[in-house]
Amino acid sequence: MNRIAELSTLIDRHVVGTGICSTAMPHVSLIRADAPSTPTPAVYEASLCIIAQGSKRVSIGEHSVIYDAAHYLLVSVDLPLVGHVLDASPERPYLCCKIDLDAAMLADLMASEGSGVARTALPVLGVYPGDPDLIDAACRLVGLLDRPDTIRALAPLIEREILYRLLTGPHGPMLRHVATAGSHLNQVSRAIAAIRRRFDAPIRIDDVAAEAGMSASSLHAHFKAITRMTPLEYQKQLRLQEARRLMLTEGATASTAGFAVGYDNPSQFSREYRRLFGAPPRADIERLHAAPAAAVAL
Repeated sequence: MNRIAELSTLIDRHVVGTGICSTAMPHVSLIRADAPSTPTPAVYEASLCIIAQGSKRVSIGEHSVIYDAAHYLLVSVDLPLVGHVLDASPERPYLCCKIDLDAAMLADLMASEGSGVARTALPVLGVYPGDPDLIDAACRLVGLLDRPDTIRALAPLIEREILYRLLTGPHGPMLRHVATAGSHLNQVSRAIAAIRRRFDAPIRIDDVAAEAGMSASSLHAHFKAITRMTPLEYQKQLRLQEARRLMLTEGATASTAGFAVGYDNPSQFSREYRRLFGAPPRADIERLHAAPAAAVAL
């Protein structure tokens, strides 16, 4: 059995139902879809996504990429994307392993190497041909779920190996910039983290810029260049996606969910929700309950 087929078997064995499934390893999630999905907005954490079966399209603004079992997706910073499963069926489901990038581990690896950081024009969202070494490491990482007593000792070692292979791969220069203090990518990444920590409260751009170590004008320019939206638009997406989760998984009403994520005006919440998801809150949640595969975002 080749390694991508082995990874498919491992994911299928450990994923529960459809959608995204957390695991005993905090940085590892498994995703399954039994049918193509509708385009779904979501914020993707900085991560490596390896599809073992099926295919997916992800978009940011007008830029789209497609990846499958022969290609992997690398998201270098947290990005607001639109995901769309293209190829999936009950007989051959979409199966994916998502490995979040540990920023501290990445910085430690770079420090141990002691190498410089070259300029790069690589995109923060990229698809690359499958790497047998990465697939092998992903198989060993997901395979630890069969031996949960080994996870605590071995998972960090395999995650470190995966990060090393990413750093030494074609996208290494991009990851090095993200992890290098003072680079614009690192500063925007810090701004994103600041917005995500308090997305349900009013934010002052000057405060976010100060936390990122930038001027407000520089933050606005570089933030939009990387994420294709302004900091306030980014915050709005976070709020609406969390409201959707509250309604879908916790049964919250539209008014309760809107208030919980920072909206004081129900009409504004409904209007902006419809603009992002294509339907008002109640209709959207009814549609997702009727067709759960539509909500698969990763």
